[in-house]
Amino acid sequence: MKIFLLYILVLLAILLGVYLYRVLQGPTIFDRVLGLNGISTKAIILLIVMGIYFERVDMFVDISTGYALLNLVGALAVAKYLERKGVP
Repeated sequence: MKIFLLYILVLLAILLGVYLYRVLQGPTIFDRVLGLNGISTKAIILLIVMGIYFERVDMFVDISTGYALLNLVGALAVAKYLERKGVP
């Protein structure tokens, strides 16, 4: 089971790299925001898998819940800023 979880962790790290590429090379601001949201989602999943791997799911679920709330507030702040700025 540990080997399987390590493969999942490596796959998630690769996916984080793909989203990072989208954030850095995205042609529009919306591509960059979507890339950041994708990174946050994969990071939350990564935290849960790490919790399973280290057999401390309770602690990692709490951390990932806090991170998900921060991601939500950040996404709403960016959306409000872009709405106020009038980006088409």
